[in-house]
Amino acid sequence: MESDVPAATTVEIWTDGGCKPNPGPGGWGAILRFGEHIRELTGAEPATTNNRMELTAAASALEALRRPCKVIVHTDSEYVRNGVTRWVHGWVRNNWRNAAKEPVANYELWQRLLAAAKPHQVEWRWVRGHAGDAMNERADRLATAARESLLVR
Repeated sequence: MESDVPAATTVEIWTDGGCKPNPGPGGWGAILRFGEHIRELTGAEPATTNNRMELTAAASALEALRRPCKVIVHTDSEYVRNGVTRWVHGWVRNNWRNAAKEPVANYELWQRLLAAAKPHQVEWRWVRGHAGDAMNERADRLATAARESLLVR
């Protein structure tokens, strides 16, 4: 499928999030790269889960974009990638209920992520975590540092 968005407007994003313990204090990190420009984002919450931090990283990165563009999001979270590319269609069809007919976990963050992605043409790429992808490793370090910043206060 050909894109209506020029290649020059392609932004690459790497995201990561985590908690230690899970649930517990968590952090997230995101790296946005547009040509030679790089922007890093981080955040933390004192009581959260790994999945919430992964979703927050992706939503925050997409929200940081100022105009519609082509985006490649690299995530090591199969929860995020599968949720946004596969599961969400059934959730919407079932009024945000999962296969067990229970409310979808993290509903408000899924809504936030979908709204943030809507103006863009997003490709979701899964990368294996802790497997040597330099940008994924950097996003992991950002998330860890954000989480650890909560512990030194």
